[in-house]
Amino acid sequence: SPVPTQEHEKTLAVPNGELRISGKGKKLRKPRTIYSSLQLQALNQRFQQTQYLALPERAELAAQLGLTQTQVKIWFQNKRSKYKKIMKQG
Repeated sequence: SPVPTQEHEKTLAVPNGELRISGKGKKLRKPRTIYSSLQLQALNQRFQQTQYLALPERAELAAQLGLTQTQVKIWFQNKRSKYKKIMKQG
């Protein structure tokens, strides 16, 4: 008997940057982003000025550094959380 077409899985790009196989709900995570030293320098410098970026600022920074807005957003989230942890320890 022929296989129903739903069985053929399509890999879809999901807005949050994760790849997902349709229908099965299993997430295939994208490999971890490796930032260049230049990118890290710029991100850290910007973080020292402000811990939060407005949308246009994030878009601009991402474009300048050749990163996606999601990568910049998550880097800032992670940095803030790391910073708060360090602050808590004194």
